[in-house]
Amino acid sequence: MLKRHSQFLQSLLFLFDLAVICACWLLAYYLRFLEGLAPIDKGIPPFEIYLWLLIPILVVWGISFRTFNLYRPRRMGSHLAEFLDIAKANTLSVLVLVAFTAFHRQFEYSRLVFLYFWVLNLVALGFSRMAFREGLRFMRKQGFNQRHALVIGAGKLGQRVTRLIAIHSEFGIKIQGFLTRHPNKLGQTYEGIRVSGLYSDIEKYAPALDIVFVCLPPDEEQGAEKILQFLATTTIEVKVIPSIYEFITLRAEAEMFEGLPVITLQGSPLYGWNVVVKAITDFIGAAVALTLTAPLMLVIALAVKLTSPGPIFYRQERMGVDGKPFMMLKFRTMLVDQRGDTVLLTPKNDPRVTSIGRFLRKTSLDELPQFFNVIKGEMSIVGPRPERSWVVEEVRKQIPLYMLKHKMKAGITGWAQVNGWRGNTSLDKRVEHDLYYIEHWSVWFDLKIMCLTLWRGFIHKHAY
Repeated sequence: MLKRHSQFLQSLLFLFDLAVICACWLLAYYLRFLEGLAPIDKGIPPFEIYLWLLIPILVVWGISFRTFNLYRPRRMGSHLAEFLDIAKANTLSVLVLVAFTAFHRQFEYSRLVFLYFWVLNLVALGFSRMAFREGLRFMRKQGFNQRHALVIGAGKLGQRVTRLIAIHSEFGIKIQGFLTRHPNKLGQTYEGIRVSGLYSDIEKYAPALDIVFVCLPPDEEQGAEKILQFLATTTIEVKVIPSIYEFITLRAEAEMFEGLPVITLQGSPLYGWNVVVKAITDFIGAAVALTLTAPLMLVIALAVKLTSPGPIFYRQERMGVDGKPFMMLKFRTMLVDQRGDTVLLTPKNDPRVTSIGRFLRKTSLDELPQFFNVIKGEMSIVGPRPERSWVVEEVRKQIPLYMLKHKMKAGITGWAQVNGWRGNTSLDKRVEHDLYYIEHWSVWFDLKIMCLTLWRGFIHKHAY
């Protein structure tokens, strides 16, 4: 019943897509020849010629959208992934249409019409699909269009999957129970779901299922073969979550390589255009900040020089992205000290701190020279705060996840800092916030942190 209902929705979406494509083609003709957006040199062509072209358009787009599998269930997919698939199918279809009209030279079609059509399709289909998906998700939250699922494996991984599905009620997936290989677990409840059977009971439950999540721990994966062999004889959708996901710590993602699934466990969000965008944002932001703060930095430099002997700037080796060291700049806030860099945190009322230095540290103005590190590409405006190499070696023994913060460039400010985790505060909380930042990085997240840094000010009670 549910599968027939799903097929009906897919057919409805297919017909709606074709209607949107028709409307976009007619609108493209209107914008080119009747709206006057561009000059018309050869007169307005007969509307019927463009109307007849709708037939090959619908054929090409229908085949293309089916080929790109745009009508598969996407309960757990993202809007962006669907939009990219639509963009690929739409672009390929336009190229095929252009080639088709080039071979049939009975009439010269306007290139601007094709361009308008391509853009209109992207916008209209993208928004209509998003509205369609959100409508379905709303219905599922209300209890409609539910799919029944079973989780094979009642361990930590199976419980984690169940917990996440319960959070995302918009998926419309209802977990019927767990299957386990341990008879002593029968009847127990995890995440509000009952362990209702053993692995061998899968055949009994299969007729009432739409989805099966296979979440076996490492010592039970040998039992997966029989389960998967049986599921291959059914029409049940099978989703396998590898046991390696129990050890995921940062931004994991799966991709296909020549038909093989490859799982990246500790990847950085900065690749491709993301690297370019963040680098440009950092350079422009640092250049603007240095220009605006140049008079203030000059005053601070004179104050540091006149109030105590020694250099204006203090250079200290810090660990940067991928564990590479760099020399971080700060205004000198202490008397010149020959004892070496052996103190993890500067104690309160440290006698080495100068009078002007105490003010600079309290207001974080001693950090301003780090914009030069940003210009050089050694740091970013936003990112995890860098630490000295010897400190990293000590802390990594206490907090294993500490090293993952070096997946991105160190920052002048960061998510941990704007949430109050700096100075003499919990290292665990700082690492937790740094990893959250890396996991959820975006340009907008960076801008949010910058705004919070300015809004909440630079003064902090733990900075001394």
